[in-house]
Amino acid sequence: MAKRKIQNEQEVIRWFEEGKTYQWMIDEYKRKYGIETVPSMWGNFRRRRGLDRRITRDDDLIPWEVKEEHRWKYPVAMLRVEARLRDGRELTDADRARLESWKEMLAEEDAVVHYDPDTEDGFHYIKRQAGDVDLIHRPPRKTTARRNADRD
Repeated sequence: MAKRKIQNEQEVIRWFEEGKTYQWMIDEYKRKYGIETVPSMWGNFRRRRGLDRRITRDDDLIPWEVKEEHRWKYPVAMLRVEARLRDGRELTDADRARLESWKEMLAEEDAVVHYDPDTEDGFHYIKRQAGDVDLIHRPPRKTTARRNADRD
């Protein structure tokens, strides 16, 4: 039988509770135990132990299937921060300040976020239109295709 890579489950659970990133855990296991790990190992551990997801999925705020080249654009990053806020998660002071500033800009410009996957930038700000009741211009239908890893 293969040797288990997790050396101390309580230590790892504490890291999750402290909000350590998977990359931090990978680096720490290599430094501390000389053991190579991958992000999926940590995600599987989290799911098997019933620990909270590390991210918040909100397909009302991000209803699009976002292309790889657009995934780290500022508008979608801010939508993710807003999703964490709405989910009751803690925000860093920096994230909170950036989010407040970003939402003020949207309000001042009377703008919402629009996503067009067929453009170079993907995300754009457009004038708020009738029916735009949140931070985004809602598409006719949701196209997000991510499955919930906790349902397996």
